[in-house]
Amino acid sequence: MLNADLLWQLLDYLYILNILFAIGIIFYERRNPTVTLTWLLVLFLMPVLGLILYLFLGQDLRKKKMFYLKKEEEESFLPKLEQQDQYLHNNQMLFLNPRSSEYRDIIHLHLNSSQSLFSQNNKVDIFNDGQELFQAMAASIQRAEKYIHLEYYIIQNDATGRSLRDILSRKAAEGVEVRLLYDGMGCIHLPRRFFQPLLQAGGEVASFLPPFFPFVNLRMNYRNHRKICIIDGEEGYIGGFNIGDEYLGLSKKYGYWRDTHLRIRGTALDGLHLRFLLDWRYACDHDFQLREDFFPQRAPQGNTGVQIVSSGPDSKWSSIKDGFLKMISSARQNIYIQTPYFIPDESILAALKIAALSGLDVRLMIPGKADHLIVHWANLSYVGELLEAGVRCYAYSEERFLHSKVMMIDGYVSTVGSANMDIRSFHLNFEVNAFIYDERVSRNLQAAFFRDIQNSQEITMQIYRARPVYARMKEAVSRLLSPLL
Repeated sequence: MLNADLLWQLLDYLYILNILFAIGIIFYERRNPTVTLTWLLVLFLMPVLGLILYLFLGQDLRKKKMFYLKKEEEESFLPKLEQQDQYLHNNQMLFLNPRSSEYRDIIHLHLNSSQSLFSQNNKVDIFNDGQELFQAMAASIQRAEKYIHLEYYIIQNDATGRSLRDILSRKAAEGVEVRLLYDGMGCIHLPRRFFQPLLQAGGEVASFLPPFFPFVNLRMNYRNHRKICIIDGEEGYIGGFNIGDEYLGLSKKYGYWRDTHLRIRGTALDGLHLRFLLDWRYACDHDFQLREDFFPQRAPQGNTGVQIVSSGPDSKWSSIKDGFLKMISSARQNIYIQTPYFIPDESILAALKIAALSGLDVRLMIPGKADHLIVHWANLSYVGELLEAGVRCYAYSEERFLHSKVMMIDGYVSTVGSANMDIRSFHLNFEVNAFIYDERVSRNLQAAFFRDIQNSQEITMQIYRARPVYARMKEAVSRLLSPLL
């Protein structure tokens, strides 16, 4: 057995090694200073445990070698991108809705940072209820004649997940090409046999960054958080709903699941479909051709302007976060935000406070029910600063769960997608959002927001200051750890 002196000497060596390892790796990665300091604090105070946590949550060394998704995305649409950029720069773009021209700087931002074409011939339908969404999506899948492409963060092994799998299996047996991409971490507990009926019917299934060992995944960062469904290149779905019973409001733990999803018809589907195809090829690691029938010619479906914006660790720019920031700074009347996880960086937090101090009607809605306690307490830690600046904040019903990821400004520009307003979505997750330029869509999203206020409690300054000391302590610790969440 080791004597006490030898044990203490070993611990000293481990502590020194931990410090050297922490400083070397973290500064080599050149992180955001706030994240760097937070990791240093964790590693110094918890030498062994902190190192283990870093290996699970903080590793960033292989990012540049792991991801190469952007290169071909840029090359695929380069001629169209250059043409739109020239039209916008020279004020020659024809806007079907003249009001869109007032937000040409937002359009230009997404065109340059995310290679997102501005499409103006789309029809957009909104779904706030999981039952309605899955009925519509199942009907769309049943109509498929050529291919069905799906990409989801979570697919549950329950009645809803099995129902979708069985519908896809029947379509594959009919000769329809079915490709299903799921995230290796989000579906880590999904049994491999789950997809056997689909595979036996001729469908294809792939996992994005699968775990090295069953039920253990060291690569907790770089999760594919996107939710995409494409049918024959004619219909597409994007938003916040995953696949499972709880998203239909059937979970006793969460109750009614309040979320937002879109169905899009029109040329904006090209950008959404390209996002899936590049993710699919990366996950499959084989030569997968971008066929012409994946981008069909379509008759105009409507006059709604849409840009599909992607971001992730493979992106040079934080495109979705930058889009949020640009929307906030461009607002002239109001800003309405729903997000389950509100852990902003300093730029977003400052922009919201400046908007409220400037007299804009700024409102934020977060869940009243917690799904992750530390995240929930971190959410609340930011509320006080916003209240002081004049932002109105709401906690959605404790009998329901708010998972909607929506922002609207001035009754015209809105965004819906997979990205939360938190640091993980901004920098670590693969996300995709639709940025929409349309009065009807914004008006409907805004109406849903005000209906949700009826099921919420406003967090006034009086209520916020009356919270107990132990709640303030939990919020303070969670706020300190928020850059790592």
